[in-house]
Amino acid sequence: MDYKKLGLKMGLEIHQQLNTEKKLFCPCKCELTDKKPDYKLLRYLRPTQSELGKIDRAAFEESRRKLKFIYESYDYETCLVESDDEPPHPLNMEALEIAMIIASILHMNIIDEFHTMRKQVIDGSNTGGFQRTGLVATDGYLETEYGIVKIENLCLEEDAARRISQKRGKVVFRLDRLGIPLLEVTTDPSIKHPEQVKEVAYQLGQVLRSTKVKRGLGTIRQDLNISIAEGARVEIKGVQDLDLMPKMVENEVKRQLNLIKIMKELQSREATVDNEIHNLNKIFKKTESKIISKALSNGGNVLAIKLGGFKGLIGKEVQPGRRFGTELAGYAKKMGVSGIFHIDELPAYGITDVDIERIADHLKLSEYDAFIIVADEDEKARNAIMEVQRRAKTSIKEVPEETRKALEDANSEYLRPLPTASRMYVETDIPTTVISKEQINDIKSNLPELPNEKKQRIIDQYKLSEDIASQLVRLDKVENFEDIMSTSKLDPTTVGSTLAYTLKELRRDGNDVSRLDNKMLKDTFALVEDGKIVKEAVSEVIVGLCNEEGSPEQIARSLNIIMLSEKEVEKIIDEILFENSKIVEERGMGAIGALMGKSMQKLQGKADGKLVNKLLRDKIQNIK
Repeated sequence: MDYKKLGLKMGLEIHQQLNTEKKLFCPCKCELTDKKPDYKLLRYLRPTQSELGKIDRAAFEESRRKLKFIYESYDYETCLVESDDEPPHPLNMEALEIAMIIASILHMNIIDEFHTMRKQVIDGSNTGGFQRTGLVATDGYLETEYGIVKIENLCLEEDAARRISQKRGKVVFRLDRLGIPLLEVTTDPSIKHPEQVKEVAYQLGQVLRSTKVKRGLGTIRQDLNISIAEGARVEIKGVQDLDLMPKMVENEVKRQLNLIKIMKELQSREATVDNEIHNLNKIFKKTESKIISKALSNGGNVLAIKLGGFKGLIGKEVQPGRRFGTELAGYAKKMGVSGIFHIDELPAYGITDVDIERIADHLKLSEYDAFIIVADEDEKARNAIMEVQRRAKTSIKEVPEETRKALEDANSEYLRPLPTASRMYVETDIPTTVISKEQINDIKSNLPELPNEKKQRIIDQYKLSEDIASQLVRLDKVENFEDIMSTSKLDPTTVGSTLAYTLKELRRDGNDVSRLDNKMLKDTFALVEDGKIVKEAVSEVIVGLCNEEGSPEQIARSLNIIMLSEKEVEKIIDEILFENSKIVEERGMGAIGALMGKSMQKLQGKADGKLVNKLLRDKIQNIK
């Protein structure tokens, strides 16, 4: 695809948890727990008007789902601030300082006053119906292979509560994550190539990791904004795999191009969406469809809408393996139904040709007309069919602006409309924090080492290859490497390649490398340095440490790979020379080759070959 011709624009939002002593507005620790909750809270959330009297469209749609939210809380791990039963405490200044460090690295302009705002979010991810956030810096930049990318904003905000489960209109959240300091770094839409977005995400991740941020799964999250000239801005949330980003961009561009084709075809057909919602209960009174039968037996309804000129287009593919009907179904599912039926996929699911004919007669369908059916309890089915109706009307006019969820196959699915400015308003419970020029200058004069600087330094200092150095930086293993090298005289390449490659291979093979700490690795390398194991045996010891209890030396002994002392080796060589005295008499120094093989076979790799060769040579010379 010619992305330039298509007018592709992309921006990134990266959210990174900070590793501070306490949360952003309370004294609770920034740690997650799997303990049984001490108590649970029940809440319902609803949208409120902004200061201009407007309601955010995303918040309004969430409210229509009428979900019940259960919050798991604790006596010690959480407090009344998270449950919204106590006003927020003063701002965590450590978190603000880390945000200012990141802003300085990204060449941003730090503001002189930090104002906390309320961002309305009623998907249940917080107890108060809003997230506290504040702007720290603006107008930075990042240099990439494809050109400079502008960093628009850097905000400091509260992380959301942790979603535990969802079932039948009830969502369970845990409050342990709510309030952990979170940085939001936003670029402008100056990213123009799929590979560039991956590079920007990687570089920003490396900059963030140069400071006190949390590490591990779920501590950093990327959201991708994409648009093309004839399409619309779409936000794809939860893009975890950087390597998948280019494919996700490609699939989203294809989706919008296919939606544009469908839109133009609908316009050429002068397509219409009927406003009437039809009840089909009588038609399906004796249905063979289990889904519809279940809905009717539970007192629900079968509702349908007529789509003039849509026939044959609902089944069109818009993403790999996902059709236009899937797009429409996404809107219905957000209202709590399991899905929709449409004419392009029928007969199926127990809906027969006879049923289709009766529906067509009831709705007065012409050759190119289609229908969509939803079967569920009345209010849920009615809200769902109205959402499908709204989405179908939009499809005739434009590609809709949406927030979508990233899927593991590089596709995405509908989450909610894009939020608007109406969801932001001032937080009146927290005073303004003044940021002085002295604070900013002090931070800028003590910035941490950047990833590229770190890579070049360890190349120069330890004579590492660029490949190993790059991997150590990318995997955030430089500190581990230098800690080991501070007490070891081993070849840096041996230590570096173990951290950069061996651990990765062992993890891929199913070993729990998370059990390893730097002391274990230090003690393992010390075995090599002390001559107790050969360096080739390091991976065997590490595998043992991943799966068993014990010190590296205990593991090595259990594996029977501890090297023999020089005296032990000498004793074995004396025995071999005694057993093979005739060969020595006949060949003299020429016997070394044969005796070397016999010695190494008996020693089973527990002695260095150079030592064995030296002892044999010295002893045969003495015999002569």
